[in-house]
Amino acid sequence: MDKTIIFIIIGVVVIAGLFWLWQSGVFSGPAKPVPIPEGIILFYGDGCPHCENVDDFVSQNKIEDKVSFTRLEVWYNKDNQNILAQVVQKCGTQTDQVGIPFLWDSEKCYIGQDDVINFFKQKAGIN
Repeated sequence: MDKTIIFIIIGVVVIAGLFWLWQSGVFSGPAKPVPIPEGIILFYGDGCPHCENVDDFVSQNKIEDKVSFTRLEVWYNKDNQNILAQVVQKCGTQTDQVGIPFLWDSEKCYIGQDDVINFFKQKAGIN
């Protein structure tokens, strides 16, 4: 095989690899801090079954009429992932213990559907 063809193939592979790395954010540097919204924040992921259970509870019990909170999707939104990372650090929670749904009330973290639902029950006055 001609050396020129080999160099062209290697060049295309290298360029494709660099393009993929650029698209995946490897060259973007460290994440910039994003301001944490005030009040209660519910972090969730699109397609998360436990998050859907919390959402069903919130809808069925009209929690949003009783408790003001912000929802932030973290599976596909890098800014929201950054906010979650900041909140986790404030909570002093180990990153390997973080899951969603995850709720922050500006003082304490609640991890998992049971803790989040119990938080909303207490805030909304549901027995």
